[in-house]
Amino acid sequence: GGEVQTTVQGVTPAVLGTCGSFEEKQIGAERINFFTGCPHTKTSTILIRGGAQQFIDEAERSLNDSIMIVRRAMRNTKVVGGGGAIEMELSRFLREYARTIKGKQQLVINYYARALETIPMTLAQNSGGDGTNILNQLRKRHAEAGTENRWYGVDCMNCSVTDTFKEYIWEPVIVKQSALSAATEAACLILSIDETVKNPQSEKPMGGKGKGKGKGMGMGGMPGMGGGKGKGRGPRILKGR
Repeated sequence: GGEVQTTVQGVTPAVLGTCGSFEEKQIGAERINFFTGCPHTKTSTILIRGGAQQFIDEAERSLNDSIMIVRRAMRNTKVVGGGGAIEMELSRFLREYARTIKGKQQLVINYYARALETIPMTLAQNSGGDGTNILNQLRKRHAEAGTENRWYGVDCMNCSVTDTFKEYIWEPVIVKQSALSAATEAACLILSIDETVKNPQSEKPMGGKGKGKGKGMGMGGMPGMGGGKGKGRGPRILKGR
C-alpha cells in the first residue's frame, strides 16, 4: 500500500505501506525478498521456476496471455464461447450467406468460411484427437436449427465436442474482433499485390571463377572448388625417387 517516492527527504507515515512479515529466502542461486500479509496491496509477483530456460519462457508467455485476456475481459464484459465455437458459427453463417451471392464473390466467402474452420481443427489436433471427426461433429451441431448448439466447440480435455458456454470456456469479444480484423487486413494486403520486382542478378548461380587462393580439399594436386587456383590441404601423393 505504499506510494512511490522520488526522494527520501520528507517521508511521512501517510506514504508508507504495511506488511505482515518480511523474509529473505534462498531460492536456487538467488536470494529473494518476500513481503507477505499485505492488506492494501494491489500487485503481486509470480515466481516461475523450471528445469530449462525454454520451459520458463513458455510458462511466462502462457501466464502473460492469460493475464492479458482477463484484463481485457474486465474492461469489456462481452464474451463468446471459446474452443472454436464462434469460428464454427461464423463459418456456418457465411456458407449460408454465400448461397445468396452470385459470381466470384461466392467463392471468396466460401474460402473465408473454410479458413475459419482452421481454428477448431488445430485445437483438436493439438489435443491429440481426430481433427476430421471432431470437425464433422461440430458442423453437424451448428447446422441444426435453433440457437442451442451455436456454442459447441472443441473439448480439449476429452477430445470431443461440448457446449463451451456452459463449461465456462469463454473468450472476450474484443480479442476475436481484433484477430479477425488483423487476419482479414493481412489477406487483403497480400491479394492487393499485383506485381513483384525481382533482381535478375540474384537469380544467377553463385559459382564464381575468381583467382582466389581457395582452401578446398585437394586430391592429388586437383584444384580447389569454385574454379580458383586453390592450394588444397587434402592428402597428397608422394612420388618415389
